[in-house]
Amino acid sequence: MKKNNTFSLQEYNTFGVAASTPLFVEIKSILALQEKLKNEAFKDALILGGGSNILFLADLSKPVIKISIPGIRIINETEQIAVVSAGAGVVWHDLVMWCVANNLGGIENLSLIPGLVGAAPIQNIGAYGVELSDVFYDAVCINRKTGESRIFNAEDCDFGYRDSAFKNDLKDAYVVTAVRLALTKKNHNLKTNYGNVKETLAQMGITKPNIEDIAKAVVQIRTSKLPDPKKLGNAGSFFKNPIVPKGECARLLLQYPNLPHYHIDGNFDKIPAGWLIEQAGFKGLKKGKVGMHDKQALVLVNYGTLSGKLLWKHAKLVMEGVEKKFGISLEPEVNLLR
Repeated sequence: MKKNNTFSLQEYNTFGVAASTPLFVEIKSILALQEKLKNEAFKDALILGGGSNILFLADLSKPVIKISIPGIRIINETEQIAVVSAGAGVVWHDLVMWCVANNLGGIENLSLIPGLVGAAPIQNIGAYGVELSDVFYDAVCINRKTGESRIFNAEDCDFGYRDSAFKNDLKDAYVVTAVRLALTKKNHNLKTNYGNVKETLAQMGITKPNIEDIAKAVVQIRTSKLPDPKKLGNAGSFFKNPIVPKGECARLLLQYPNLPHYHIDGNFDKIPAGWLIEQAGFKGLKKGKVGMHDKQALVLVNYGTLSGKLLWKHAKLVMEGVEKKFGISLEPEVNLLR
């Protein structure tokens, strides 16, 4: 929406906070993107996807390019594997449902993750024991300076926990236009041991699940615990689950025997940030028009403010409280835009 020669971004971020940009364009093809990147006015533009992993702290002085490149198709397949290509503008959950409907396994645990496909490799999205890197084939990207296309394989992306080269060495250097995944056509490797997936399947009366069953279970879990951004502004999990050295985890277990933790490798353990936040007293705590959700402490919620700064202030309060109680520093999973 245009107002006073600026474009409102309120409906383009799932927190629903007020922010504006002097220039806005929506792109639906690679060719259109290459042409726009040649335009000096869009040289330093913010590349925007679904707006589900950002928090605007102020109006932008730079222009915005909204990526809405569509399309899902199989581009290669063998007897066991199908390589699926999805445009960066495809809604992630729509891709999951398309794959499940076509009996292609590997991302069913990632059902209902908010956002678009283009953000998936940048963030290395993950949930319920599965990460994008587990099924990643490659990504088609456009160099922002030259406009040239380049394909990035998994090694190029240097995936880590909610991390990739696109957030580090390659930050703002490329625009993701398509993501390609290697998915199983049969003999699917089902992941049911993380979170409440197995328990939920049992409640559904399912003892021999298929990928559709797992997707339904994950959707049920997420809808029961996570607020709908269309009804209550949020960006899903606001903080990363901290990964700590085994020695530090052992120290915490002495003091908190019920501390949930997951082994990453021989040296590190992952601790659920939601548990830390809840134990520090912030679950369901509301201050004015901001707070942490009452069913999932990991979710920062907008109860009616237009101020991103107010939300960030509350997030910092939570971070300080967790560090004071446990000696663990929480990191935002959401990108802060000033």
